[in-house]
Amino acid sequence: MSVILYIVNTVFWFVPIMLCSLIKLFPIRPLQKLMSFVVDGCATFWISVNYVNQLIFSRTKFSVSLPDSLSTQKWYLVVSNHQSWVDILVLQRIFNRKIPFLKFFLKQSLLYVPFLGLTWWGLDFPFMKRYSKAHLVKNPHLKGKDLETTKIACKKFENKPVSIMNFVEGTRFNIKKSEYPLNKSLELKYTLAPKSGGIAFVLNAMGERLTDVVNVTIYYPNGVPSFWDFISGKVQKIVVDIETISIKSLFEDGIYSPAYFSSDDKKRIFQEYLNQLWQNKEKKLKLLAQKSKTK
Repeated sequence: MSVILYIVNTVFWFVPIMLCSLIKLFPIRPLQKLMSFVVDGCATFWISVNYVNQLIFSRTKFSVSLPDSLSTQKWYLVVSNHQSWVDILVLQRIFNRKIPFLKFFLKQSLLYVPFLGLTWWGLDFPFMKRYSKAHLVKNPHLKGKDLETTKIACKKFENKPVSIMNFVEGTRFNIKKSEYPLNKSLELKYTLAPKSGGIAFVLNAMGERLTDVVNVTIYYPNGVPSFWDFISGKVQKIVVDIETISIKSLFEDGIYSPAYFSSDDKKRIFQEYLNQLWQNKEKKLKLLAQKSKTK
């Protein structure tokens, strides 16, 4: 029943979102701006119905520390650890109507997911095409393409408040990945080493517009669930810790600078800051795991 409701809800909102998105293709700025508000409104209702679905069928208890300062009238960069597809449902649920609708950076291959791919396109989710270092050596003209794509995407976010979501680990956590040398050097057991490039793109493109970094830590006391575990009511509890970090402080304290992409020293400083942020996240997850075991 839960799966059927998710599918019906998605297909239902797919129609108005696609119609408004097609209207946005007309080069009339006031019309494009209006349709952007309408599309995000439809998406908010989509998430709201999913929330009702979860209340009826999932029986999962949420423990969330939500800062009082969050607002739908601010621009946010949201970062989080990443373990499962369930993370996305969790983030959408806890932030719905609390901050502007979340815009995820997605792999280009996800554009071809039935219904969802086109819905994400209609919602102006940035689709990124990743290249390996070897591929960039053979095709040097592709270097910097991600930055160009990010700037184009962020240009769409200037007219109204937005929350840009980035999983800075770049991939979902698992035990095998946690054995990578970089994770071991940072003493990370519950998370993967963060990558600074993605959020540096966003800060470079929208630093003056953004208000805060929203740093999210998601913990599953009963082990990392699959999407099926979540919708079938097998997940008993989810813990979410949230803190906000002033974007202004990152610039004023010299942690981040627009010179990031042209200075190895600036890259190092920002990466070290991000490493420390993730090591603090690691401590939180370790403490939550210890508390869970004692219970």
